[in-house]
Amino acid sequence: MKTFKNSIKPSKDEQKIAIASYDALASVIEQLRSDNPEIEIEETQEKIKIPLSALKLLGAILKAMSEGKPFSLVPIATEVTTQKAAEILGCSRPHLVKLLKDGEIEYTKVGKHRRVKFEDVMEYKKQMKKIQKQHIIDMMKSDEELGVYDS
Repeated sequence: MKTFKNSIKPSKDEQKIAIASYDALASVIEQLRSDNPEIEIEETQEKIKIPLSALKLLGAILKAMSEGKPFSLVPIATEVTTQKAAEILGCSRPHLVKLLKDGEIEYTKVGKHRRVKFEDVMEYKKQMKKIQKQHIIDMMKSDEELGVYDS
């Protein structure tokens, strides 16, 4: 399966097309009763059976595109190198290796190389953002109590 290594930011024209496409697809998906509906490519009149879950994923992609949000597709079970995991987390590779050794993130070894599941990296990133948000809230409360910050 091909994965996009970089996120893709849609152009203004792509956003306009995605808005119309998303609205149409969302209304059609609600009416579908089959788990594997058949779609037709108008240009070639070719009919294709496609899993409903894939159509829903296409809907999510179109929604992101219509909002101008960058997106990237990565298979869930993808394993990444320690360098790539560090880039995703925005830290150095040695810091990531320390996190791995400390058991903060699970990993496997392939020969002498460590591999980290993409989903584990994203889960760790999500946890860290949650902790950071709580720290910010705690700092704001502390500032309010000291009268330094007005809410």
